[in-house]
Amino acid sequence: MRLFVDTADLEEITKAVGWGVISGVTTNPTLIARAGQDHETQVKRICELVGDVSAETVTEKRDDLVVEGRRLASWHKNVIVKVTSTPEGIAAAKVLAGEGIRINVTLCFTVNQALLAAAVGAYFISPFVGRLDDIGEDGIAVVRGIVDAYRQQNIKTKVLSASLRHPMHVTQSALAGADIATMPFKVLEQMYKHPLTDQGIERFMADYRRTQEPQALKR
Repeated sequence: MRLFVDTADLEEITKAVGWGVISGVTTNPTLIARAGQDHETQVKRICELVGDVSAETVTEKRDDLVVEGRRLASWHKNVIVKVTSTPEGIAAAKVLAGEGIRINVTLCFTVNQALLAAAVGAYFISPFVGRLDDIGEDGIAVVRGIVDAYRQQNIKTKVLSASLRHPMHVTQSALAGADIATMPFKVLEQMYKHPLTDQGIERFMADYRRTQEPQALKR
C-alpha cells in the first residue's frame, strides 16, 4: 500500500518526502487556504516535490468542471484532478478521463458510488473513512467492500483510503486491501511511534555509554 500525506504545507511535505516513505499528496481548497497560498502556485510547488498530487475542483456543473479540470491538469504532469461523487462530477470525470486526464473521485461513502466512478474510468476512488465513523458507520468496512467489488469485477481503479484520523486507520486500510492511504502529517508521524521503541533506544544508548566509560578512564 502506498502512503500519501493529506496537506498543502510545503514544510510537512518536504519532511515526509525526506523520510522516503510517501509517494503522493492529496489537497483540497481547505488545506490550500490553511497554507495561505494561491491554489495554482501551491499545487505546482507540491508537484515539484512528489509524484501524484490530487488537486480539487470547486465548480459544480459538468461543463464548468470539465473546463476547470483541464486547467488543473495543465498545471503539471503530476496533477490528478479531484471531482466529487455527484452526477455532475461523475459526468465530468467521464469526459476528462476520456481525454487522458487522471481523475480522483472524492467524497465517496458507498460501494455504489465507487462503482459509478469506476464506470467512467476514474484513476482513484477516495472513500472517506473518518467521516463515516463520525456518523456511526464503519468506514473501513466500506473500503473493504469497494476493494472486494473491484477485485471481483477486475476493475483497475485504485482505492485511496482517505479521511484517516489515526494510525489504526492506516493499519486497517492496509488489511482491507486499499491501494493507497492518505493521512494528515501528524498521523504519518504517529506511525513511527511506540513506547517500546523509545525505551529500547534509551536502553541501547545507556548500555553503549557504559561500554565507553573504561575507554575514557584509560585516556
